[in-house]
Amino acid sequence: MTNTTDDSDSDFSNLIRHIQESRGIDFRGYKRTSLERRIRRRMEEVGSEDFTAYHAFLEAHPQEFVDLLNTVLINVTSFFRDGDAWSVLKRDVVPRVLERKGPTGQIRIWSVGCASGEEPYSLAMLFAEALGTTDFCRRVKIYATDLDDAALNTARHATYAPREVETVPEALLERYFERTNNHYVFQRDLRKCVIFGRHNVVSDAPISRIDLLVCRNLLIYLEADTQGVVLPRLHYALVNDGFLFLGKAETQLARSRMFEAVDLKSRIFTKVPQEWRRSPGGSLSLATDPANGRATQHARLLESIIDSSSTGYLTVNADGQLVFANSYARRLFDIEEADIGRPFHDLTISYRPTELRSRIEEVRNSGRLVRIEHQPFSRPGAEPVRLTIEVSPLYSRDGKAFATLLSFTDTSRVFLLQQEIEAAQESLETTIEELQSSNEELETTNEELQSTNEELETTNEELQSTNEELETMNEELRSTNEELEVANEEMRRQGEEAGEYRRYSESILRSIDVGIIVLDGSLKVQSWNRWSENIWGLRNEEVAGEAFLELDIGLPVQRLRRPLQDILTTQTPAEPVDMEAMDRRGRRIDCRIRLSPLLYENKHARGAVLIIEDVTERARTDTFTNYLGRIIGESLNEVYFIDPTTFRFHLVNRGAEAKLGYSLDALRQIALHDLMPDIDAGAFGDLVAPLLSGEKAEIVFETTIESASNPPRPVEMCMQHFAREEPPILVAIAHDITERQHLRAEDESVDARPT
Repeated sequence: MTNTTDDSDSDFSNLIRHIQESRGIDFRGYKRTSLERRIRRRMEEVGSEDFTAYHAFLEAHPQEFVDLLNTVLINVTSFFRDGDAWSVLKRDVVPRVLERKGPTGQIRIWSVGCASGEEPYSLAMLFAEALGTTDFCRRVKIYATDLDDAALNTARHATYAPREVETVPEALLERYFERTNNHYVFQRDLRKCVIFGRHNVVSDAPISRIDLLVCRNLLIYLEADTQGVVLPRLHYALVNDGFLFLGKAETQLARSRMFEAVDLKSRIFTKVPQEWRRSPGGSLSLATDPANGRATQHARLLESIIDSSSTGYLTVNADGQLVFANSYARRLFDIEEADIGRPFHDLTISYRPTELRSRIEEVRNSGRLVRIEHQPFSRPGAEPVRLTIEVSPLYSRDGKAFATLLSFTDTSRVFLLQQEIEAAQESLETTIEELQSSNEELETTNEELQSTNEELETTNEELQSTNEELETMNEELRSTNEELEVANEEMRRQGEEAGEYRRYSESILRSIDVGIIVLDGSLKVQSWNRWSENIWGLRNEEVAGEAFLELDIGLPVQRLRRPLQDILTTQTPAEPVDMEAMDRRGRRIDCRIRLSPLLYENKHARGAVLIIEDVTERARTDTFTNYLGRIIGESLNEVYFIDPTTFRFHLVNRGAEAKLGYSLDALRQIALHDLMPDIDAGAFGDLVAPLLSGEKAEIVFETTIESASNPPRPVEMCMQHFAREEPPILVAIAHDITERQHLRAEDESVDARPT
């Protein structure tokens, strides 16, 4: 059995090679099953039992090539085929092409697989309507190509039967066709602008600088590998922002990055110039504590978050040195404490898992984030993983970049899921293509049936022969129906797999520790996750399909009516909304709600997504911080915030402003030591040097302070240096010790009295 199959494959390959050598037509990129089925149909008509016999028949009857090519190259076409798609082309594409070309620019159009010419002549009428006949003949060139020489010859004559022009609108038929006896001939002036030629889009060089490329229902007959060759050729042929018009069954571009959909339903795409794609991101900066410094609660919290993160973070400063690595990054890339401070290009991580030095330089020059997807990385004794790397600049408060942040996220699971999804989508596309191929064959059969009916009307003598042909066609239709049943079963299986993936995605949403509520276009609840169930006390099944703004929960949903209506109208995310709410246990909580439009592939909002976060503890922390700030600001004790470089005042509280007698604007022009008559700038710098170097945590000294309108007064000064702040700051607290001196003077006078 195996030998018989191998012999059949060899005979079929020899036949295809003979066709290529004899007629120059290369069928090697066509789908083998479709090609073999059509050749067998022709073999049955001429009575050949196998491929070897048909090979001999072709050699003995060269005219058989014409009938064979008509069978294999299904020339199913018509004027304005799929009228809705042509309406979109006329409404959305033609005006954009004319606008881009201006009033005098030349327009180049390419019709691939033009068959008998109906398609390029439809394009000619479309642009002639927009430009006028004179401008059309002066500015437009339409290149129409096909493999079938007989079809091209028919197209050049541009003569069509009444049945073939039935789909042409009446107005266009009268304007662009001439009636001769029982035929219609396309207008001669427009016909001169259509150039027909034989061309193989798989192997021949593409025509370049094309503004509109029409290739309808050709790709579905090609193998997946051949499609991968043809698509880049079509991309190359188009100018930037040029348009590609495919057939209704062709879905190859749904996941191609070379083209972007203009109208996916009508299969109209635009060329996407090949360039790097980058997305913006946030930044995070961490500094090393001083030797004897004491971290604030906020800094310790940031350190804990970064070190407990499942994302690895590395920071490279402006001098190219590695200055930070969190715990996950140290474990992942074996970074030791000795590596901190070393040049980044000396470390293995600079080139493994991928070369990062040039990416860091690119980020520094452009100021934009660079993302590297799914890089393979393996460590000895560990399973290989896929890492997604983001390289982004870090900015200081003055807006200048001072370091570069590298983040490493394990996306192995996402990478595997994407591969599975792509494989499933490719399988589904193959099934659709095979189904469309069968539909095209059915259309061809219908055309043949119509031709047979016309022959029956003209002669009854061929009735018996026609009946035999119809019986043969019925056998093919039964075979096609069986193939359709197999395809339907495969689509059912694909649907079950898609359902399983949807359930998997829903389980992920229910596990996220924030509230996620999805609304449709009429603001009815589609789903919400487990967090929402726990907080509001209603299950997903109870609220699905209910109007969100009418739900009786502890959240004042009516306040969200206007933001929700705005994002459905503008299709852009709204500003976060903070509000108080009550959970199902009666506990008051503070919520922060982010609202975003629910966008599908066509970029139109189909609903809204609400992300609700409990920020109760965060609000309490902010309130406490503001409370401390008010107490210090209103205190009568003098508190100075000093620049550690110039020693000028940066900020003071009200007590200091009142006792010094200067406004804050005036104090910002004065250095602290300028108000100390007993000490100069050099001595003051020596005094605070141990504090600035980290040798001492604080210094306490007594001095004299001058004010604007009062005499100098003695004070005790306590100073601390906060080097971790950005920028670093000196904080001084001054205590007036005038009363203390009076008491000491009184004590001395008492001691001096005679007993």
